[in-house]
Amino acid sequence: MAHVATPVAVVTSIDGGLPVGTTVSAFLSLSMNPPMILVSLDKESETLELVTETGRFGVNILSSEQHHAALKFATKNGIGKFHGVRWDIDHDLPRIVGAAGWVACTVDRIVEGGDHMVVLGRVIAAEQHDGEPLTYHRRSFGTHRALETV
Repeated sequence: MAHVATPVAVVTSIDGGLPVGTTVSAFLSLSMNPPMILVSLDKESETLELVTETGRFGVNILSSEQHHAALKFATKNGIGKFHGVRWDIDHDLPRIVGAAGWVACTVDRIVEGGDHMVVLGRVIAAEQHDGEPLTYHRRSFGTHRALETV
């Protein structure tokens, strides 16, 4: 799967005013009517635990300039992931400042998938910004560039 380019996002939730989040590369659009997305979270993820408890999550689609944040949120250490990362609250969820896109969701259902859980989310808000998205391909970060047409 390393040969498949994927978008990079940070899934977030909040617990008593304290933000939690984790980097994911398995997320995509699921449905237009109703608007839905899906994300895949490790069964051991504290973010999954909180998403399950609260029934809400945010997806911060990182920009090509946020690869350091992607690495920071990919660690297993839950404490301090947000240290040094600018964020705000949007729809009662942590939103990373400067992300290329933002999606706020309520949980529709959660489905087991091996060592991960697939979270199906109903979109309650979405916003995109100009800028290049962060992608992951062959174990390195990059971004999408349109091919020149002849």
